[in-house]
Amino acid sequence: MKTRTEFDSMGAVEVPAEHHWGAQTQRSLENFKIGTQKQPISVIKAFAQLKAACAKANLELGKLNREQAAAICSVCGEIADGKWNDEFPLAVWQTGSGTQTNMNVNEVIANLAAERGTKLHPNDHVNRSQSSNDTYPTAMYIAAVRMLEQKLLPSADALAASFEALEKKYPGLIKIGRTHLQDAVPLSFAQEVSGWRRLVEAPCEMIRSSLAQLKKLAIGGTAVGTGLNAPEGFDKSVCKYLNEQLKSDFTPDCNKFHALTSKDALVFAHGAMKALASNLMKIANDVRWLAAGPRCGLGELTIPANEPGSSIMPGKVNPTQCEALTMVAVQVMGNDAAIGFAASQGNFELNVFQPVMAYDFLMSAELLSDAMDSFRIHCADGIEPNEGKMKHYLDSSLMLVTCLTPKIGYDLAAKCAKRAQNDGISLKEAVIASGCMSEEEYDETVDPVKLV
Repeated sequence: MKTRTEFDSMGAVEVPAEHHWGAQTQRSLENFKIGTQKQPISVIKAFAQLKAACAKANLELGKLNREQAAAICSVCGEIADGKWNDEFPLAVWQTGSGTQTNMNVNEVIANLAAERGTKLHPNDHVNRSQSSNDTYPTAMYIAAVRMLEQKLLPSADALAASFEALEKKYPGLIKIGRTHLQDAVPLSFAQEVSGWRRLVEAPCEMIRSSLAQLKKLAIGGTAVGTGLNAPEGFDKSVCKYLNEQLKSDFTPDCNKFHALTSKDALVFAHGAMKALASNLMKIANDVRWLAAGPRCGLGELTIPANEPGSSIMPGKVNPTQCEALTMVAVQVMGNDAAIGFAASQGNFELNVFQPVMAYDFLMSAELLSDAMDSFRIHCADGIEPNEGKMKHYLDSSLMLVTCLTPKIGYDLAAKCAKRAQNDGISLKEAVIASGCMSEEEYDETVDPVKLV
């Protein structure tokens, strides 16, 4: 392998000649050979967007000249577009401040700019007015906001729309309800599906409410929150250029000491994602239970048959999309625990668990988004009710007795239900046999349509 010699404050390092990173990136590669998890590309792209905004702010405030700022912005545009993804190989499991990833970005920008005729120093120019301690949390929050706004929330909206379409398709279909896994009073199929729709919508409202806090950025705090080496107004200028670039509304955190050491906004936002994961678990379980069969389960729903379900049982089809969605939900719940623990470790002026928080947060958002898309396309859009099976359960239910209690009282109604169960007869037969109601009175009172 051909190499070239790069230098940092600790001396010379041999770097692969075909790559554009520098000495600090190479040291991190050699010192942190831990796992296969790499820094998310969404964090790298957010870094590029941030570095471009910082360059413009430094130009505006007289800390960089026009050529230097232009060179930084040009390379950052290419990084943000994904052209140089292979230049960012560092592990999640590195310094907890993300310093090596910040320097990875700085070095790649400087080396690419130098190849094009503008000599830049990764620290003195690309990192001007910045510290890893304020750039990494800023990039992490930018990436989180972009992932939620551009990927997760649109996927959730599409799934909610799928359920809404299913509601509207079957407005008058009545079925039996179930509580405690036991028969309950009737409801409409549309009402049940409306619950699924709202299980998606409600936590998304919580996620949207978290965005305002995620948009408060640490940039300008530099090393410990005092803003040392950053010119006055740098934070506001950076946010101005970021917002122009991303069409957003980021603002400087008003207390940089809080911004550097606390990650409460990330915890809050991921908590809302955990709420969504919890609700998706419930929806997927409902669907697979209601579709259980085809002969020996509840069988109230038919879901798409996407692939063979067994290597030994011919013709078997399984609710695989439900299973995938529930596994994603479990992973998100685990990520939430990790993020909570990591956020609690802000010691003195800095939290040093940031790469794992960024990795887990973005993993959760991406997994939830992809899983909701997959579940919608391959399952939810193809759900069909088995109207005959629903009617059979509805007609067989003893819990229709509930509507008799205003006329014959709770105790007598309970006796009728128990008699029907013990004698193996219908509720109607038990009520008439008890002499408390005529057939005409029963038919008038026990009308499932009136019960929903």
